[in-house]
Amino acid sequence: MRRSKLRFWLFLAPALISFTIICVIPMLIGFYFSFTNWDGVNMNPAVVGFDNFVRMFTSDSDFLRALLFTAAVAVVTIVLVNVFGLALAMFVMQKFRGANLLRSVLFMPNLIGGLLLGFTWNFIFTNVFSAVGTALNLEFLKGWLSNTETGFIGIIILNVWQMSGYMMIIYIAQLQHIPSSVKEAAKIDGANWWQTFRSVTFPLVMPAFTIGLFLSISNSFKMFDQNLALTKGGPYHSTEMLALNIYNSAFSANEYGYAQAKAIIFLILVAGIGLIQLIVTKKKEVEM
Repeated sequence: MRRSKLRFWLFLAPALISFTIICVIPMLIGFYFSFTNWDGVNMNPAVVGFDNFVRMFTSDSDFLRALLFTAAVAVVTIVLVNVFGLALAMFVMQKFRGANLLRSVLFMPNLIGGLLLGFTWNFIFTNVFSAVGTALNLEFLKGWLSNTETGFIGIIILNVWQMSGYMMIIYIAQLQHIPSSVKEAAKIDGANWWQTFRSVTFPLVMPAFTIGLFLSISNSFKMFDQNLALTKGGPYHSTEMLALNIYNSAFSANEYGYAQAKAIIFLILVAGIGLIQLIVTKKKEVEM
């Protein structure tokens, strides 16, 4: 038993050491700096207590706007990504020629880097849409990303296009494990397609839904490079998400201590929402 435990900790040690050095220690250092006015240069910053945390909720309108905008983007994205992911999974599982090729094509957007993806869609929205709008005299296609509404829609389209294929793979893996006999029994009992999906397929796919929901929550809230490349937070910070707001506070305003305080709140927010989601959806999972 002692040898078995020793082998266990020896195998686990590299991962634990790496995680501690890369994640735990920087997080603790950052937690300290969140209570200071560190400017990124002075290594002996003054301790300001909770002033940074009070400031972000009382006098920083850009932070509050970014918080609300991020929440709105996350809610819409989470719903659409999982709905499209499940729908695509059920579609490509049908037996037709080219189904496997279609799976690969739908998954490919997830392999493209965020910055490249953002610049690509920026070109589509600002140039292609404008050219089509001019040719067809459609005013709503002109000037995309120039206001908050179209910027919001643009971020949603980009995020859903990138993540739906990845969620599709997760749902396919779960759908393949649903016994065909269960669906056949529902059909014999007279259940139609919607009744079978609602009462049989959806409950049995809940474990994949738990994973997909957690990943989409995490990715939606933490989105940075797509936001930077697509809108840069404009116009006038109206499409600036939390990650980009924190970045601007640190690297544009040189308020590293204040940015770290924002990052702490960001961590608590995402971790809290993710934990609540895991607890709620885990309780609804059904064993096959």
